[in-house]
Amino acid sequence: MQDTLTGLWALFASAFISATVAPGGSEAVLAYMVSQGSYQAWQLLSIATLANTLGAMTTWWLGWMVAKKIPVASQLSEKQQRALQTVKDKGAWVLLFSWLPIVGDGFCFAGGWLRLPLLPAFFAILIGKLGRYALITWVFN
Repeated sequence: MQDTLTGLWALFASAFISATVAPGGSEAVLAYMVSQGSYQAWQLLSIATLANTLGAMTTWWLGWMVAKKIPVASQLSEKQQRALQTVKDKGAWVLLFSWLPIVGDGFCFAGGWLRLPLLPAFFAILIGKLGRYALITWVFN
């Protein structure tokens, strides 16, 4: 039982950290755990999705907090301002792509910085993360 919980907590930690600005390899951890067959696939999918979504929402919150101290357009180049405008124009929908390497964390941070609405942001992130992890679970099951 202890080994089971340790493995699930390790997946949770990996998925959470991977969704923040720190690099991580939650996809590899999930793929390995699914392929081992020691856990039910739906359990692993649920834990990875929840943890990665919470990590992304932490990044969104950090962007929201930074916006209190640094106004959106104050320190950005023209190119960066155009990128932020794209996120603003597309709204929470752009957060469906928060699972993408490198730019996904930036989308979450920008979403918070631009004060995109919390619930649409949460659900867009959740759907994107679920889709990615569902594909990995399916491939390695």
